[in-house]
Amino acid sequence: MISVSFSRCSCILYFLLLIVAFVLGYIWWSPTKGGTNPDVLPVVLWHGMGDTCCVPFSLGGIMSLIVEQTKGGYVRSLEIGGNVVMDWESGFFIHPNEQVDYVCKQLLQDERLAKGYHAIGFSQGGQFLRAVAERCPNPPMRNLITLGGQHQGIFGLPMCPTLTEASCDYITRLLDNAAYAPEVQRSLVQATYWHDPIMENKYRLGSTFLSDINNELFINEFYIENLHKLKKFVMVQFLNDTIVQPKESQWFQYYTTGQNKVIQPFAESKVYKDLGLDKMHRQGKLVFLGVEGDHLAISKAWFIKNIVPLLLEK
Repeated sequence: MISVSFSRCSCILYFLLLIVAFVLGYIWWSPTKGGTNPDVLPVVLWHGMGDTCCVPFSLGGIMSLIVEQTKGGYVRSLEIGGNVVMDWESGFFIHPNEQVDYVCKQLLQDERLAKGYHAIGFSQGGQFLRAVAERCPNPPMRNLITLGGQHQGIFGLPMCPTLTEASCDYITRLLDNAAYAPEVQRSLVQATYWHDPIMENKYRLGSTFLSDINNELFINEFYIENLHKLKKFVMVQFLNDTIVQPKESQWFQYYTTGQNKVIQPFAESKVYKDLGLDKMHRQGKLVFLGVEGDHLAISKAWFIKNIVPLLLEK
């Protein structure tokens, strides 16, 4: 009798804990927050590799901070695929073109973004949001802020957040040996912005994402026109970054063709003119910020001082 009662109590306790877990999960796992202050533009966030939209100690915390600092501004953190599993997988295994397509449709359906919004991309989310700015001018993006974005790609992957060492080693070997193989381009996100400076032509012809949004295959005037609609394009580089190689890619710089040691000056790069960045530079639309620290290592105080004022602009 005692053991039966104990079993029942355990079952009831288990189900109660399960219900509490679901309730708490529903409360904090929310892709949108705020919305009580119509006087500030909404903010859209896109997470990086190995992250998800709404974890409290990551983008969920950033969402809350923005809502607090904008006194109730609407914040939407992009959840790719509509659930946490697909959202995490998207950082590695869902092609950026497919993700950008999905996001453009989601943003268009969100009536609260109709008059414009600011965007913040974290790590690879930075170049993905730039693709949104270039390909989907409606609703209008005002300020694009990229934190550690790889605008000229990467040529090295020393760490893979949230993956095992064995999995990361496997991905690195794939990138080193077969990044531009069609099946790798289709199945591995990082391959689509793997930029081999020693084999530039192979990169341009084989990349199915980055070479397109950087106008390296042909000049897409639609991309240039849409990018020029931004009021500001803010690029934040982490000056002690050990994940993004080269770290200068965060400021749209890259290795001089044919080697992987010397960084080419920004204004001398082909993409500077081909994407119309030269005109944006002259107009004062390009903003370069540097922060001491490793990849995405920013303090609350630094974010409030440097990013929040950009979010309060009309």
